[in-house]
Amino acid sequence: MTRGKIMSGWEYKVVPAPTKGVKGKGVKGPEARFAHALEAMMNDMGREGWEFQRAETLPSIERSGLTGSTTEWRNLLVFRRTVSDPIDEFEPELLPPPTEALETEASTTDVEAEDEHVDATFAPGEGATQMASDNGVEETSPVSGMTASLKNLANQRGSADAKD
Repeated sequence: MTRGKIMSGWEYKVVPAPTKGVKGKGVKGPEARFAHALEAMMNDMGREGWEFQRAETLPSIERSGLTGSTTEWRNLLVFRRTVSDPIDEFEPELLPPPTEALETEASTTDVEAEDEHVDATFAPGEGATQMASDNGVEETSPVSGMTASLKNLANQRGSADAKD
């Protein structure tokens, strides 16, 4: 019986560092209480298999008021532990090759979509107006979204459709 290969990696856990000290038997003063709180946290994590790596101080952008933001600096503790996954259990799945039928179907759908786009007409909303500019270039009002030449094109297509 042969053993499968084991691929090991790391799993990380980042937790906020304690901000207050904890009372304990024989622990006196704020500095000793803080150290005791940190020690208790690290021992708890160690019992769960987490190995302490480092302490980090990182920025955190947080909301302040309705529209403002401030940068707060957070003290974090980084832990890690090994994760083992047998490589033999990993089996990649190969996808079937694309067929010509799918490619043909996709290309005809694209052509039909283009044809639909060309045949589309725009009907201006109620109250649409056209504005003239000093340089003679046609402009549209924000309401209509259409120039006179586009209106003429739409009318021509509408009359051509009516003849059919």
